[in-house]
Amino acid sequence: MIIAPSILAADFANLGRDIEMLNRSEAQWIHCDVMDGVFVPNISFGFPVIKSVAHLTDKPLDVHLMIVNPQNYIGQVRDCGAALMNVHQEACTHLHRTVQAIKAAGMKAAVTLNPSTPVIMLEDIIADLDMVLLMSVNPGFGGQAFIENTVAKVGRLRQLIKASGSKALIEVDGGVNAQTAPILARAGVDVMVSGSAVFNAPDPLKAIAELVAL
Repeated sequence: MIIAPSILAADFANLGRDIEMLNRSEAQWIHCDVMDGVFVPNISFGFPVIKSVAHLTDKPLDVHLMIVNPQNYIGQVRDCGAALMNVHQEACTHLHRTVQAIKAAGMKAAVTLNPSTPVIMLEDIIADLDMVLLMSVNPGFGGQAFIENTVAKVGRLRQLIKASGSKALIEVDGGVNAQTAPILARAGVDVMVSGSAVFNAPDPLKAIAELVAL
């Protein structure tokens, strides 16, 4: 299992220390949540923080833009060192154009769906995607309870991927912990984002290792 700890749950007064912990961990990616206070009701951090994280790690950065008009920032996300750029289907009027622009910039392209958005909305773009992120909480805040319908949604997405011949990975973000992660693994998830369950654990390295082992 690919685990991408979300630094939204890190201690920003000691972010360098927390990134060094992730470098020593078995986590394969690092997840960066960018929020603008418009698309979601919260503001997180921006490009200077992502660039600083990139300088501290060799692990791929999975940059998730929970913002309006994400297509305007493709170059800046690339210049921050992102390996994957993740945009919301709900925020992109011209999703195909945005996905192609992300790829042209040299990044892998991922599209995120909010909990109420059905997977069928990706039917005509799924073959072009490297990954689909299913939100298992309503985006904007960490530490929320897992939305159980996500498990069935993973199954529907897996069917769509198989039917289209797509190679897209399935990622889930929100409420991923020791209780929900095994259920998601059995459902066929490839990548799990975990914030609070990692950074608030008594032993974050052990928490990550247990998730990776699923």
